[in-house]
Order: sequence, then structure tokens, then C-alpha cells
Amino acid sequence: MTLTKADIVAQVYAQGQLTKAEAADAVERGLELIKQALATGDEVLVSGFGKWSVREKAERRGRNPQTGEPLLLPPRKVVTFRPSRVLKAKVQAKYEDKGSGGSSDGQQPGGKVFRPGYF
Repeated sequence: MTLTKADIVAQVYAQGQLTKAEAADAVERGLELIKQALATGDEVLVSGFGKWSVREKAERRGRNPQTGEPLLLPPRKVVTFRPSRVLKAKVQAKYEDKGSGGSSDGQQPGGKVFRPGYF
């Protein structure tokens, strides 16, 4: 299931302290602050969740997939997200609860081993 902005607004509204319009405005303003900070090149750190930052990628060689002819792709900026250790641990705990049948050795069906901090 994908969590949408409307879902976030509904959950903020369900807390019972804001009207639906106020909840929508609060979520929209929070996201707008994040967008503005990233657009100016600042990093956004949400403790216990993660950090967004803007990274510059250099010019690189590529090719047109239809014709196969080589071309140069221009430099660009990309947004990256690095989850916090708290978020990683929470996701890992949910994964272990669902998939491994209670095995705590990190061994998954198919022989794959997942360690804390794997991703």
C-alpha cells in the first residue's frame, strides 16, 4: 500500500486536534518548507526519520536507447534521502516480524542473510 498526501492529512485530522482544512494546510506547509530548503541547496534533517540532501551529478556518457548512438548527458542535481538508524531499525524489525517466521539469526529463505543496517 502506498501512503499518499491525502492519507497523511487524514491521519493528522484523525488525531482530533485540527480541522480537516487545518490538517491539510499543516501537511502542505511542512512539505513546502522541505521543498524550499532543498531548492536552495540546504539539507533537511528530521531526527529519528532521516536526512534529505541535494547532490550534484557530473556530466556522463550515455546512449539513445532507440538508435544506440552515444551522447553526453549534462550535469544535474538529484535529491537523496538517507534514513536514520531509528527508521532503519524499525523497518528491519517489521521485515523480520513478517518474513522470517521468528528466526533471529538473520537467515532468510533462499539463503540470503540480512544484517542490521543492511540497507
